[in-house]
Amino acid sequence: MTTLIMHPENKEQLTALKALAKALKISVETSPYDPEFVAMVKKAEKTGNYKEIDPNDVWGSLNLK
Repeated sequence: MTTLIMHPENKEQLTALKALAKALKISVETSPYDPEFVAMVKKAEKTGNYKEIDPNDVWGSLNLK
């Protein structure tokens, strides 16, 4: 089926959407990430303002010396 992504603007809208989904027996998944953090990451990806870290050498990539 199709996945819908909704962006409620306040707690009342969020509560209403969750209640509707529950009434229709539709599963709901929420993101564990703060929306401001997600926006910051997306902005960094667009501007190229980030550093890639090799997951096999996390500590070496950080240059903590």
